Amino acid sequence: MHSHITQHLKDQANLRPCYNAATRHEFLTAAGTLTLSPARLAFWLCQDRIYAAHAYPHFIGLLISKIPFDGPAVEEELNRETLALLTICLEGIIREVAFFEGVATEWKLDIDGWKERKATRDYTAEMARVASVGSLEEGLVFLWAMEQVYLDAWKYVKSLFPPQSDSEDYTANAIRQLTNNWTRPEFEEFVQKVEALANKHFARRHHGHSHSAVRAMESIWERAVELEEMFWPNQGEDTLLRSNA
Repeated sequence: MHSHITQHLKDQANLRPCYNAATRHEFLTAAGTLTLSPARLAFWLCQDRIYAAHAYPHFIGLLISKIPFDGPAVEEELNRETLALLTICLEGIIREVAFFEGVATEWKLDIDGWKERKATRDYTAEMARVASVGSLEEGLVFLWAMEQVYLDAWKYVKSLFPPQSDSEDYTANAIRQLTNNWTRPEFEEFVQKVEALANKHFARRHHGHSHSAVRAMESIWERAVELEEMFWPNQGEDTLLRSNA
């Protein structure tokens, strides 16, 4: 039915407006045109740190625990490949958190002065749910979906950048640094590896690609895209969710 489940998911025409909303959100447009306020950028970085420092390692750890190491020998190679890539995910997220904390310090962004958004709680709760009760292939499709949307979102930001000028402020410098990191060829290659692994697992488990299995993956993809759109903070939220601490 589908040689690559991820290609089928990307081809879903009915989801295209939702995907554009997630990858071309007004927050991203403001970032790309360098008109994002320092407070709104700091607010988003605070939320992303919750995702990256807490929810993501927990999610990856749960996926690692689902790798079957008592299966047939023919599956052992795929199991090892899965463990290796998920280990890279953990190593990468440790670097990532240190990177954007460093960017925040360098460009005077206060990422400690905010409350957690409902959208952040919803996202991290869904990550925990999928990794806990879902299958390994469902978890890998969710992982790929998160990374794919993120990559496409920052590529959109980069496409809007004006020529660099000497008069750019701290926030513009921070946005350029963050965007350049998240549009590197190495990150794109990583997303492609996650995608290939998700396809391998889906093909291994669902030889006939049953309608119910495909529908389950469509549901995972749709929810991930929905959560990604909600994760970008709207104008004014940074004022409402300032911490009094």
